[in-house]
Amino acid sequence: MAEKRIDIDDEALTAASAILGTSGTEETVNAALREIVAARARLDAWERLGEMGARGDFDDLANKRSNRA
Repeated sequence: MAEKRIDIDDEALTAASAILGTSGTEETVNAALREIVAARARLDAWERLGEMGARGDFDDLANKRSNRA
């Protein structure tokens, strides 16, 4: 892992630490970085699902459910 020297907003660090349940600057910053990458991946997945729905990729599934008695 590369060592970097940066200025960090203390209030944001404290808030992030409380949200993430981390202790220490390094642990909090690394957890926050991992979380934002994971959040973007989830958002991208939702967008792809939305595009699939708009194309009608799930229409057959919906029709099968409505035809069940």
